[in-house]
Amino acid sequence: MTAFSESVEQQRFDRLMSLSPSAKLVFVVLQNDHPLTTQEIHEETLLPPRTARYALNKLTDADIINKRVNPHEPRSQLYTPQPVAER
Repeated sequence: MTAFSESVEQQRFDRLMSLSPSAKLVFVVLQNDHPLTTQEIHEETLLPPRTARYALNKLTDADIINKRVNPHEPRSQLYTPQPVAER
């Protein structure tokens, strides 16, 4: 791993640590079982749908997870985590 990629991963990790507990929970669920839809994340985390959507938006804005169209249901999105450095 190059110094640049380590720096990028460290920045992502720092951004993740600054987010809300619900966003961290969503990220951990995505790391363990991905890709997931918004509905699946809501069901796995037991977070209210609005809180799950908020956490997903914060994670996407922070460039910590990726969002793409679900090929099986084009009206929904699939979320996957990006790699994050561990401390």
